[in-house]
Amino acid sequence: MILALFAVVSIAAGAVYAKDNPVVIMETSEGAMTIELYADKAPGTVQNFLWYVNNEFYDGLIFHRVIQTFMIQGGGFTEDMSKKSGNPEIDNEAGNGLTNDKYTLAMARTNAINSATSQFFINTKDNDFLNHRDTSAQGFGYCVFGKVIDGTDTVDAIAAVPTGSKSGFNDVPKTAVVIKKVYVKEDKKEKKEEKKEE
Repeated sequence: MILALFAVVSIAAGAVYAKDNPVVIMETSEGAMTIELYADKAPGTVQNFLWYVNNEFYDGLIFHRVIQTFMIQGGGFTEDMSKKSGNPEIDNEAGNGLTNDKYTLAMARTNAINSATSQFFINTKDNDFLNHRDTSAQGFGYCVFGKVIDGTDTVDAIAAVPTGSKSGFNDVPKTAVVIKKVYVKEDKKEKKEEKKEE
């Protein structure tokens, strides 16, 4: 089956995130979302994900598997359901203490523990059965490495799109949900301070 936290505090005016955590913006055809990446908890996974982000690997790919009461998965297929090859597989950091709660970002993989490459998924509900329980193949779990801290309405919108079968795959959105662009969010406050110092 393919499914392949410096603290986050939400306030009325928007999301506040830990200064040292990378934050990325994901622009999709259904809207944008802001994702905090937990580099302290899953350093190898975050480094891997940021490589794909910085090399524009995800731009133009789709969310190819959408199950409203489970998760939305993307990062590996084009609109015509052609698979885009990624880098070598990475180590599974699922035992980092993070759990597959609603709106968290996790790595998709095959049944092999260390098989994740570029594909990721966003949980649309608390999926406790995906959490790390032990080091066995059945219990190792799926690595959480981030969370949507703004734009959860975009996640909900993607989760609600009509789906069907396409090119031998199930749960594919009937109208493609395109990942237009993913990029690292710049800290405008820090940039202003740097300019003042100059």
